[in-house]
Formats: sequence, structure tokens, C-alpha cells
Amino acid sequence: MTPTPAQPAAAELDPTPLRMRKALGRFASGVTIVTTAEGDDEESVHGMTANAFTSVSLDPPLVLVSIANRARMNAKITETGRYGVSILAGHQEPLSLHFAGAATEPDLVRFTWRKGVPLLDGALVHLSCSVTASHPAGDHTLHVGQVEELWFDDGRPLLFYTGSFRALELQDDENWGF
Repeated sequence: MTPTPAQPAAAELDPTPLRMRKALGRFASGVTIVTTAEGDDEESVHGMTANAFTSVSLDPPLVLVSIANRARMNAKITETGRYGVSILAGHQEPLSLHFAGAATEPDLVRFTWRKGVPLLDGALVHLSCSVTASHPAGDHTLHVGQVEELWFDDGRPLLFYTGSFRALELQDDENWGF
């Protein structure tokens, strides 16, 4: 029996890592930089690009980042018990590439410190968090953080979709207010 478009072949349904990446890459996500620091100076900052980020609860204010167990950031968050999330603006793709290790652009990196956590200047959102729980989940660890301080601004977010950066385009007359 030949599969029809409505009925894919069984092999197409097997959730291999490559198929998972291709399928989940079709979920557009914002781009964040997760940061932590072992001290209160820029030399102790460690950061990474992440799109595995979500809101968990409004009361109490909780967010979650999913970090690969093999990533140095996983151990750094465990050691410090704190992390920051900077949600990037559309023009900050070079920062995303820098913190993903795909490009070296240290001159672009400027930090703002909130509640002892480094966050990236120019981002649309800053969240300063204390870890309340960490849960192993396959090859990642889910770090739930209570938001201790937040800041936000209007602007166009940087998006990631099917392995590429995108920018959300809005009409000039659209209202950003809720």
C-alpha cells in the first residue's frame, strides 16, 4: 500500500532526533540569552543562546529554561542558583550568534546588572531569577526560576524558525499595548 499525503509512511512517524529537530523547528520561538555569573564582575559572566524558554506561572512568577546536560551553562546555573533571561530584539541576531559560539563579537556585548544577574543591554525583556527547582529530563535539565525582578520595552522580537532567524514585521500603526 502506497502512503497518501493524509497517511505518511511509518518511518516518517518515528521520532528520531533529526526528525524531532525538523518538526519542532516549525514552532516559531523567541530567542533568549541565558546568563549567570559567579561574581559581580563581567569576567565571571557565562551566557548562552537558548530558545527553550517558557513561562510557567504568573503567581508566583516562574519561568523555565531547558539546558543540555553537556552544556557548561547547566553546571553554572546549578552552582550559582541564579540566572537571567534576556529576550532579544530583532536587531540582536549578532549577539545570539556570539552566545551560540557561531561568531565572536565581544565588542557587541554590554551588560546591565539586575539583582546581581547580568542581562544584555538592548534586549526587549530582562528577567532576573533564582532557581526554585531543577528537573532532569532526558538529555536536558529543566531549571525553574522565580522571577525576582523584570524589565521590558516595546520593539520587534528576534524569532527562530526552521533553523533561521526571522524578525516579526508589524505595521507602523499597530498598537503594541494590551
